[in-house]
Amino acid sequence: MIGLRDDSGSAPPPPSHAPALAAKIFAEDGWLQSGLKLEHRPQQETMGRAVAAAMTADEPLLFEAGTGVGKSLAYLVPGLIQAIDQSRQLIVSTHTISLQEQLETSDLPLCRRLFQSTPNLARYADFKSAVLVGKSNYLCTTRLGHALADRASLFADADYEELQRIATWADTTESGLRHDLRPPPRPEVWDAVNADSSSCSRKHCDCNKCFYQRARARMRSANLVIVNHALLFALISAGGAQAAGATTDTRGVLFADDFLVLDEAHTVPEVATDNFGLSLSSYGVDRALKYLFNPRTKRGLFRKLGGPEAQQLVVDALDASRQFFEFLSATLLAQRPIVRLREPDVAEPTLDGPLEALHRLLGKLADKLEDGRERDELLEQKQRIKGMQASVTGWLTLGDKGHVYWGERGGRKQTIVTLRSAPIDVAPQLRRHLFGCGTSVVCTSATLAMGGQIEPFAARIGADDARAVVVKSPFDFARNMRVYVASDVPLPSPAEAKLALDVLTEYVGFCTQRVRGGSLVLFTSYADMRAIAAALEPGYREAGRPFFMQGEALSRTELARQMRERGNAVLFGTDSFWTGVDVPGDALAQVVITRLPFDPPTHPITEAKCEHIRDAGGNPFNELTLPDALIKFRQGIGRLIRTQTDRGVVTLLDSRLLAKSYGRLFLDCLPQPEFVAVTRKTLSEKFIPFA
Repeated sequence: MIGLRDDSGSAPPPPSHAPALAAKIFAEDGWLQSGLKLEHRPQQETMGRAVAAAMTADEPLLFEAGTGVGKSLAYLVPGLIQAIDQSRQLIVSTHTISLQEQLETSDLPLCRRLFQSTPNLARYADFKSAVLVGKSNYLCTTRLGHALADRASLFADADYEELQRIATWADTTESGLRHDLRPPPRPEVWDAVNADSSSCSRKHCDCNKCFYQRARARMRSANLVIVNHALLFALISAGGAQAAGATTDTRGVLFADDFLVLDEAHTVPEVATDNFGLSLSSYGVDRALKYLFNPRTKRGLFRKLGGPEAQQLVVDALDASRQFFEFLSATLLAQRPIVRLREPDVAEPTLDGPLEALHRLLGKLADKLEDGRERDELLEQKQRIKGMQASVTGWLTLGDKGHVYWGERGGRKQTIVTLRSAPIDVAPQLRRHLFGCGTSVVCTSATLAMGGQIEPFAARIGADDARAVVVKSPFDFARNMRVYVASDVPLPSPAEAKLALDVLTEYVGFCTQRVRGGSLVLFTSYADMRAIAAALEPGYREAGRPFFMQGEALSRTELARQMRERGNAVLFGTDSFWTGVDVPGDALAQVVITRLPFDPPTHPITEAKCEHIRDAGGNPFNELTLPDALIKFRQGIGRLIRTQTDRGVVTLLDSRLLAKSYGRLFLDCLPQPEFVAVTRKTLSEKFIPFA
């Protein structure tokens, strides 16, 4: 992990001017208006001042800011002032790549222009920012050089050609980041040259040549570091500030004396749950072992440093791994791709002995070497093998009583078996690793509250004592949004499934053809999405209408870009498309929600959480299922109106909105409270999109 500060002085920090300056920046006729000619938004002023106060006092803050408030500037401006005044680092974490790109390409340049335009802010104009990505994404030129030198022992001919391609790319790339290499490098070759190794360190690398060490140097001098939630919580799980070299009595989340903003914070419970658990796949074990020695190619680390005994131990471990995971696939996962473990010892610990033997041998081999790169490499592999051994043991024994354990079968051929676990209640860990770090943590999103109350969300993330604020969007939804609710779609039931799908298909076809601009159609089921796409795509093609669907090669970012460019596309999406898609203007003139986004209660995490709530005397539907669905529903609706001049239609095709008592809670979430109920008979008469 990248450590940003090598020391933390004992002198008291200088005073922060963030609260006083934020008041002048965001006020009516303030510096934001005079310097950048941006309109005054009272909601943004409220947020900017609240964020500045929380950062200065090193206190937590939960702030829901509706679409159009300008929340990015409201935390970036006071955050950068605080960071520079006190020589501390601001960490900003997002869930989506699109928001990261917005911060880098739009919001931070605006901050710099603001600081440059106002003499009182000039000292902040030279702020430095950096994006933090995982070590394994960087090419290490030191490891590349050693891989080229040791190619005979490490690589077969085909792999050596790939290594040469990487070496050629290394001479021209500016970043050394894997995603800049096209086509992407083969994983087994990239494993030998990326920076995620003890071989990549200031001790072994030329800091002027190694891409990772150069990035680390930039990171150490940055006032602002942008990261994504998944990496943030992976690093926190690996030790956070203490792993970066901070002492146990030093405040900080990732790095000594940092402070944190979590944007798109509504996703924090889910992402933290994923990263505070266990995940070990048959594919990962196979790759790790074959890095030591590949019996097919006769290449690997042990060809040079191990010898026949070491190579045989790897062969034994590979055989044991294959038998172990094949047994789980044929028994536990024979009927379903995801199965929860309720009892320990679903398989014999056949991997334990071979992994333990490898672990001991790696230690012996390392002890024979002088201190240096090769010894470090062996010790790192020893630690990796020990980690795999501990993961398998913990999974087989259901080692943590506060976790839920399950197995998954996936991959293109459904042959990769993954051992998984996750905390049932993530609040205690977030309370410790985020809100108990003695530093300011600001959580913000357009959707944190339910019924105007943030307290349920606060309890879920362990921020019970945090100040909570809600400000509404400044947009004129009454004028610019029309809402239609279908009342004749059959309620979800197995008996009505075929009819319901036919009715949904009819509605989606009519509404997407009636609206001139683009339509985003949100599904809760891949099967429904594919079936409706199969029925409607020929008609779109015949009409010359661009049609896109999630899962057809293009990423979400690329699909959103295509939608912005085409202007009248129809995009079908499921889970991840309910949030983070930003397509302003007529290119997104309608959001269609086919079903209310209730998570199925069959996934092991959801099932275990429901049991946990029920055991405590609570109601799982009211405390978990419904709140999650309401937040996701609000996110889906929020895709439509992205700017002051946007206008469009929300079409809701779930009749539970009108037939069930909880439907009113969803309708109350709409920023435009007026809606028109329609049926297939009245649709052509009542469905009137904007011209």
